[in-house]
Amino acid sequence: MDSVQSIQDTNKSGGVPIKKNQLHLSAGTLIVTIAVIGIISSMSGCVSSSTHESELGSAPGSETGSVSASLTSRASDELVVNVYSHTGEPETGFDPLLGWGCGHVNFEPLIQSTLFKSADDGSIINDLATGYSVSPDGKTWTVNVRDDVEFTDGEKLTAEDVAFTFNTAIGSNSELDMSNLEDARAINDTAVEFNLKEPQSSFIWRLRYVGIVPEHAYTKETYGASPIGSGPYKMVQWDKGQQAIFELNDNYYGQKPYFKKITMLFMDRDTAFAAAKSGNVDISEIDITHANQAIDGYDIISLPSSRAFGISFPVQNDTGKKSLTGDPVGNSVTSDIAIRKALNTGIDRKAILDGVIYGKGDVEYTGVDQRAFGNPEAKINDSNPEEAKKILEDAGWKDTDGDGIREKDGTKAEFDLYYSSSDQTRQALSVAVSEQAKELGIKINLVGTNWDEIYANQYSSAVLYAYSSIDTFNLYQQYHTKEADDTYKNPGLYSNPVVDGYLETALRTSDQDQAIKNWQLAAYDGNTGFGPAGDATWLWLVTMDYLYAVDETVDMGTPEKNAGSDILGNIYEWTRTNATGPAQK
Repeated sequence: MDSVQSIQDTNKSGGVPIKKNQLHLSAGTLIVTIAVIGIISSMSGCVSSSTHESELGSAPGSETGSVSASLTSRASDELVVNVYSHTGEPETGFDPLLGWGCGHVNFEPLIQSTLFKSADDGSIINDLATGYSVSPDGKTWTVNVRDDVEFTDGEKLTAEDVAFTFNTAIGSNSELDMSNLEDARAINDTAVEFNLKEPQSSFIWRLRYVGIVPEHAYTKETYGASPIGSGPYKMVQWDKGQQAIFELNDNYYGQKPYFKKITMLFMDRDTAFAAAKSGNVDISEIDITHANQAIDGYDIISLPSSRAFGISFPVQNDTGKKSLTGDPVGNSVTSDIAIRKALNTGIDRKAILDGVIYGKGDVEYTGVDQRAFGNPEAKINDSNPEEAKKILEDAGWKDTDGDGIREKDGTKAEFDLYYSSSDQTRQALSVAVSEQAKELGIKINLVGTNWDEIYANQYSSAVLYAYSSIDTFNLYQQYHTKEADDTYKNPGLYSNPVVDGYLETALRTSDQDQAIKNWQLAAYDGNTGFGPAGDATWLWLVTMDYLYAVDETVDMGTPEKNAGSDILGNIYEWTRTNATGPAQK
């Protein structure tokens, strides 16, 4: 999200926010650091000679176990990164049809090319595509493709490969939602026609993030371990559980990156922070709890993102109904709009932003405030406990027995809030909200648990979620009545026919300006909407930046707007400032 930040310092990379403070080391951190130094320095011995290549997932022709030297004596045009949220280690390999680069998290796939990519300002620009058009009825999208692109095996990329990729994605059973795509067909070598079942203005995002695979060399069972693509890099080695190594694709058609080799380590954030302190990585994603620490030789930078944290409210009353899977449905407290509006009005989001995530982000009201399709009219004035109390009083929620908890018609203003117990940030956000709610006379019981338990209770209890709504289709899934089913996409089971109408118009129009207008009206039209000024279906809290420790010799150029987890999205601009000779672009 286009988060507004105060910039304490700026580095060489074009105005990326940096804050350098005194480093505080705990004994535990020192122990982890020592352990990481030992692990990284011994990586050459991690792969024994008796280990089968198939277990490692190494690309054909690669030399396994040759990484350790590069970590300590690598050339200036070699890069070592740990970017947990950018990728993590893909369970199904480096296959875009199974989620690599697209799906739950969208990012630069490195190995494959996409039809479109994002400019620095977040707008969509051509990559493999040279242009596109949409039919008047919005059901046929025609994309023209470059004719000068080759896969890394030397075969030419054509429209047939593009059509194959999307047709295969329809039935891939992955996180890709291609349910509205009827089929794709190559008109000729450089033009592809996409036929949709219904008009879908958000289809451009499907075209943006799906990496193109070669029809002649793709099998679902093996491609992820030995991928062939046309992107700026090729994968030459994958040591499962440890790292993947990418080398420059010399035949890449676009702007060639300066870095000829990228070693991507698979570490959690805490281990990665220790690795940065030991000087063994160029870039490490670090946890928000390290925001006020410093590492000698590194800049700590924060990149805005569209990752919004918010609390979903069950909006249906508890009548004893069950979901299709037998889970309870409805909540007699959160189904009252007065409770939801009071919390949205009384909660101090700025205090939560500063206290929980160290100011690294922005306050949030609708989940998409800073997007082009966000509606500023849907926001409200928060941090107003007196107004919140009045809302509750006027609705009949009063503390008649003096226990500090309001009640109405015999029902206490009390409900459970579920959050993932493995996420310290979500826990801290939940605690902050519950403490502020007490001042309003609302008791929130915190339940930290696993996701299976959370999903089983999401229709009857509040849940703290994190959403990244870059794709407008997420709004449709999140707030449309049709999506009020046994998935997490509309956990509150919200249903409003007026909002449904706006969402349907926004999704089905072929006019992007008209689509944006209706996405905004769905949030609030002056009378109703899913936002806090309307039905207040969620209590959105904050967007949180992604934090990285970046070697001070690495110049990241100008990261894409809302780069967040997609830190490698502008890898084409990166250089090393102490490189021998002029920087290559």
